[in-house]
Amino acid sequence: MTQNGQLDPDVAALLKRDAAGLVAAVVQQHDTGEVLMVGWMNDEALVRTLTSGRVTFWSRSRQELWRKGDTSGHVQYVHSVALDCDGDALLVRVDQVGPACHTGARSCFDTHPLDGAVGGPGG
Repeated sequence: MTQNGQLDPDVAALLKRDAAGLVAAVVQQHDTGEVLMVGWMNDEALVRTLTSGRVTFWSRSRQELWRKGDTSGHVQYVHSVALDCDGDALLVRVDQVGPACHTGARSCFDTHPLDGAVGGPGG
């Protein structure tokens, strides 16, 4: 996945980055499947995630790399990273220590459930 501290060219060629050079990273608890958060990665953040065992993101608001948990203690230990079939999103499976959300919630998706139709087969 990495060569000499750089993203493997074959992997880099598969990534479909946005105009800012970023790809979405969906973070999931490895053993329960719980979706914890979505962050953004540039190539350097992905390399650091693949080589360090800890998740690193690109902060769009601060315009800098940040490793999850360095200030909060809510660390994400990497179990696996996969690229989706279109190359425009990553699935990062982690062991989450503490809450994943900056609000203190376990998941960033816990606070605003939306009402709507629930479908199923034949319906």
